[in-house]
Amino acid sequence: MLKMISGECLCSEVMYEIENTFSRFFLCHCEQCRRISGSAFAANLFGDPAQFKWLDGEEKVRTFKLLNRDITKAFCKNCGSGVPFFNTHQTAVIVPAGSLNAEPHFSAQDKIFMNEQTDWCRAIDTAALFDTFPKE
Repeated sequence: MLKMISGECLCSEVMYEIENTFSRFFLCHCEQCRRISGSAFAANLFGDPAQFKWLDGEEKVRTFKLLNRDITKAFCKNCGSGVPFFNTHQTAVIVPAGSLNAEPHFSAQDKIFMNEQTDWCRAIDTAALFDTFPKE
């Protein structure tokens, strides 16, 4: 296992590193996380803020905070990709799993807000599998 793990946005303008020891990995199915991720769920790892460092592009990070709920989306202003952000109390850094450049190590994983999971997400288990885009 890598001691440090790096990550970046899609255009590589924002880069970071963090210790590859995450306390939690949440797959959140709530309506807000679906909308903020544009997918069936948000996949976020929770790490130690003291072990996080911006390598490049911190000034290109923008955030959106949902006022009626403690939800934040941090993203690269150039490409819109999700990037890490600190929770409200600065006790955790939330890392979008898809922004990492290697496999993360985590101690716990949970699917949360399952009561808000969509029917089309439940159907994923029966979808055909392809290594690349399917040919017609």
